[in-house]
Amino acid sequence: MPKLIAIINVIAWAGFWAFGYIALTTDDLSESQLVIAALLAFVGLVTGILAYMTLVRASEASGYAKGSKQLDAAARNRAQEEWGR
Repeated sequence: MPKLIAIINVIAWAGFWAFGYIALTTDDLSESQLVIAALLAFVGLVTGILAYMTLVRASEASGYAKGSKQLDAAARNRAQEEWGR
């Protein structure tokens, strides 16, 4: 499954860069074509970010990458209470 998500990630980012470049640099597009290119770039951006975050979570869960050093809620609240002292 992570390989499929990685492929989706690459395709999404490629679509973001390709359609974003078209939307920003082409002068010969009609307004509807420009809107479609911008929407496709946005869809590529959102899909790329979601796929990337899914890959990060999967790699942390499998042990391939180190997990983040976030505190649990109790430790975070204790640190917040001691911060102002």
